[in-house]
Amino acid sequence: MNEFDLLNLKYLHQEDARQDMSRILRERSHNLSLPQPLYNDPFLFRVDMEEVFMKEWLFVGMTCEVPTPGAYITVEVGQNPVLVVRDRDGEVRAFHNVCRHRGSRICTGKKGKVATLACPYHQWTYDLKGNLIFAGSDMGESFDKGAHGLKPAHCKTAGGFIYVCLAEGEAPEIDPYLEALAAYMEPYDMENAKVAAESTLEENANWKLVIENNRECYHCSGSHPELLRTLLEWDDTTDPRATPEFRAHCQRQADEWDREGIPHKHMEFGLQNRIVRMPLKEGTQAMTMDGKPGCSKTMGRIRNRELGSMRILHLPNSWNHMQSDHAIVFQVLPISAQKTLVTTKWLVHKDAVEGEDYDIERLRHVWDQTNKQDRELAEQNQRGINSLAYQPGPYSETYEFGVINFLDWYGDTVLNNMTKDKL
Repeated sequence: MNEFDLLNLKYLHQEDARQDMSRILRERSHNLSLPQPLYNDPFLFRVDMEEVFMKEWLFVGMTCEVPTPGAYITVEVGQNPVLVVRDRDGEVRAFHNVCRHRGSRICTGKKGKVATLACPYHQWTYDLKGNLIFAGSDMGESFDKGAHGLKPAHCKTAGGFIYVCLAEGEAPEIDPYLEALAAYMEPYDMENAKVAAESTLEENANWKLVIENNRECYHCSGSHPELLRTLLEWDDTTDPRATPEFRAHCQRQADEWDREGIPHKHMEFGLQNRIVRMPLKEGTQAMTMDGKPGCSKTMGRIRNRELGSMRILHLPNSWNHMQSDHAIVFQVLPISAQKTLVTTKWLVHKDAVEGEDYDIERLRHVWDQTNKQDRELAEQNQRGINSLAYQPGPYSETYEFGVINFLDWYGDTVLNNMTKDKL
């Protein structure tokens, strides 16, 4: 907890914070930014973690990161270490990365490959399905290994994406979105992809400011010169700012995609999930500085390099750009009320060779610059919000409708989950 947090503690009990959160969300104006405490108060941040990140589906990684039995990745969701591993039947599973003996983390690295899951503290050992198979010889004859397996987390995969939910009971419905995602990701064959590069930025900003910044391109012309060399900011031909030339460009591209059997109809699942394929600027094929491919090998069965960018939104913690030659996936995980971890991964065909088929710096340059620019914007936004002068400001329904949609989803989700807690 930083000095600002310590100076602004106002809740004697967490239940007081929950009641205040409920009141603030019910009374807020939907066309204004959020009241200050929702961006910087540590007690209200804890409610965010309990009602959003502990109960909603989270993007945690790609299936190609766990390609074989025993391959694993780990993530930290607040104070909850999570382990994702592929078992010997090929199923991707998720567990709380916590030994059932005395609670130590089992897998301490970000990724690796193991035959079994052995705790480094006292060597309690679990198989890849989470069953306890060794607990030493000193636990007594009455000790039941079957009652001490790893605690599982909900885990589902689709189209190469891995989603985990830490809800103790039933997880929210997500299957309609996953079915569409699997169909739209089929051309990319993400099981046969690999992570070519990865970056992690620690941003001194509330997680909602990070997402808000992503959900609008109002700031793009003044902040993202590299990105706008190829990106068309509009997500839909019905956008009131869309020009006749833009609509004609979209139609020409759609005709090409139809000939190759590439799905492109816009799909939305409430305000939480959407899949949108949009062309890049005419004459460009990928999000690189010159608009030319970042990798000489295309993804999956793709042949048409003018595939544009398939933009995948998953709230609360991911946005993604799928292109003909490479994919870029983003993961957002809160650390504290004013600190957020943003991880970016660039993926290419698994047979692509670095230095021959792609150059790492060229592949990642545009989004490296964009991420740094966005971090600066979010951090300056946070500093201003912390001021005594801050009050919620108006959103543009033309340029910032994506932010309005995000905050409506956020407010409804927190209130609905809090209501369920009382049942």
